[in-house]
Amino acid sequence: MSLYRDEAIVLRTQKLGEADRIITMLTREHGRIRGVAKGVRRTMSKFGARLEPGSHVDIQMYTGKTFDTITQVEAVMNYGEMISHDYQRWTIASAILETAERFTAQEYEPALQEFQLVVGGMKALAENRYDSSLILDAFLLRSLAIGGYAPSMTHCSRCEKPGPHRYFSLVGGGSVCMDCRPSASATPAPETLELMGDLISGNWDRANTSDLRFRREASGLVAAYLQWHLERGLRSLPMVERA
Repeated sequence: MSLYRDEAIVLRTQKLGEADRIITMLTREHGRIRGVAKGVRRTMSKFGARLEPGSHVDIQMYTGKTFDTITQVEAVMNYGEMISHDYQRWTIASAILETAERFTAQEYEPALQEFQLVVGGMKALAENRYDSSLILDAFLLRSLAIGGYAPSMTHCSRCEKPGPHRYFSLVGGGSVCMDCRPSASATPAPETLELMGDLISGNWDRANTSDLRFRREASGLVAAYLQWHLERGLRSLPMVERA
């Protein structure tokens, strides 16, 4: 029996048998892992509500053949419970958690940057620090950047000609010049690309003053760009309520 301890945030849960659950988590040191919480669905479970999606926990497990088994859980912060009363923030949290799972496809592969990004995004949502839609788009763009898919916002993504440029291409990797633009390129407003750049870089002062129409256009571009690189959309994203 090999025991180990780590810090984790719960991404998803699945029923197993009559009383158990499979808990999918993103951990600080071990990347994405799946563990079995035995008896967690019983009324008198020792784990209580500490293993629900969005929970930030300190967890102890021992290595198993198929799944690791959870033996101890200490709550750090239950972000899911803090935002569950707000439908918009809850659907955005669901999209964040699903995105994190999709960007950590390989189990036990360390993903510290993604872990920190998820914790930061959930904390910002729980504290209602910024507009919820901006938090989601910032998270999606930064997850793409961590995965090596950051869209270009100023220089042409193909020939590196300085911009800003008029066109944006999902296939081309973001902003493209007139000479390099593929067919069916979008023509977003310059303010939209500026907003997307602010969300990646963390310029919240300027992002918070952006106009609603540019936020909506940015959200559409981010969702389409994410879907292109993941090769299929997120199940939770169509459920997100945009203000």
